[in-house]
Amino acid sequence: MDMTLSAMPLIADDNIFALGAALFGMAWLGFWIDSKEIGKKISGVVWVLSAGMALSNFNIIPFKSPVYDFVGGTLIPLAIPMLLFKADLRRIFSESGKVMLVFCVASMATITGAVLGFYLMDLGDIGPKVAGVYTGGYIGGAVNFLAVSQAVEMSAEQFSAAIGASSQVSNLALLMLITIPSIPWIVKMIPSAVMSDISAGRKVHADSAELDHFRLTHVSAAIAASFMICAISNYLGEHFDIERYNILIITVLTIIIANVFPKSLVNLQGDFDIGMLLMYVFFAAVGAGTSATLFLSSAFNLFLYGMFIIIVHLSIVLVVAKLFKVDLADAIVASGAALVGPAVTAAIAISRGWRNLVTPGIMCGIFGYAIATFIGVAITRLLS
Repeated sequence: MDMTLSAMPLIADDNIFALGAALFGMAWLGFWIDSKEIGKKISGVVWVLSAGMALSNFNIIPFKSPVYDFVGGTLIPLAIPMLLFKADLRRIFSESGKVMLVFCVASMATITGAVLGFYLMDLGDIGPKVAGVYTGGYIGGAVNFLAVSQAVEMSAEQFSAAIGASSQVSNLALLMLITIPSIPWIVKMIPSAVMSDISAGRKVHADSAELDHFRLTHVSAAIAASFMICAISNYLGEHFDIERYNILIITVLTIIIANVFPKSLVNLQGDFDIGMLLMYVFFAAVGAGTSATLFLSSAFNLFLYGMFIIIVHLSIVLVVAKLFKVDLADAIVASGAALVGPAVTAAIAISRGWRNLVTPGIMCGIFGYAIATFIGVAITRLLS
């Protein structure tokens, strides 16, 4: 028997305030690391998970607690709408242009890699779940990774190993996306007018972005709306006996609201920040519920599977870009919107001087948030 499981933790499982301090403290650690140079190498999510595992495996906090159940069962459903309130599909398609077409190719490339890898590699009994979760994560982002894992009923240990391995893969994917435009033979094979303009010293126009401000009127409205959406979802789930798909129902309801009231939601400020805070708290709770020995025994195989998906993804995107004469910068931004999310993709575009691609990259990333959960769940069902 694992010694860490037999000893009593320093903080009891019913000590709500102490465990709350620990979980939010780990979330703070993740955000702080993300703001530093080390966060570019190892995501704050990895540090949060690792901190949670360290505290529980060294008996500082418990492996199981009603507090963790509350975070996963209540706070995370509340976070989903706040991360999707900006998913106005009309605006997404109108502002993303041809980058959206490449993003759709990139999404299909992710699905291809996930399905091929499932049949080529031995992922064990959790293979279908991992395939669906990774598909959702590499088309959308962490919010979809989490939503798919709950919809397919992945255990805390399985989720922790999957996202721990995936975070390392995402870091390598980011490195590849940054490196590809600097590889001469790829640039020669897939020409880029955007990159040529930058090399010639011509400025590329970018829309000015207004900085978000944290407003209590906006945040309280977003939280109230999120509670309402979750309440309706729970009612529908119970009425139609489909409670296990509550996350999907929440996603559908939010997207409907985002497209019926786009003008009201586009100016909402602070909602996404609150959603990300709740997600990081959840990552801390997942880490706390994970045995280090179980994590290490499964993470490496999942890392190889994730890398296979990324390699297939990038290969297909680059081949399609070559065949259909897609600008290399467009291809990189579209691929990044899927693999590493809208915020990081925007940073890549800005760092390269591709300022006209910042908005399309963000729009494609938000579209990925809107569709990836459904695709991920469908992949799990297909492969089960």
